[in-house]
Amino acid sequence: MSIVVDNPNILKSIRRIAKRENKSEDKVLEDIIERGLKSTEPQIPEHLISNKDTYNPNMTKEELNSFVGIADAPKGFDVVKAVEDVVSGKHD
Repeated sequence: MSIVVDNPNILKSIRRIAKRENKSEDKVLEDIIERGLKSTEPQIPEHLISNKDTYNPNMTKEELNSFVGIADAPKGFDVVKAVEDVVSGKHD
């Protein structure tokens, strides 16, 4: 992939950073792009996370699925009727 940068000031800044950090210009550019992409990802404000101690935004699909449980119901159990009963207040 090729990137065209028309602004010479950006190129000078990348060169200065590369010299200062003793890295290649390509590596510096990759690092800058990665940081920019991370900063544009949607972030959940910390005050909205109720499970701050266990919250992990990088959790794999398998880890997320491990939290899901399946309940067995007796044969002939009507889920729709049960929900309607709960909503109408007819439940025990």
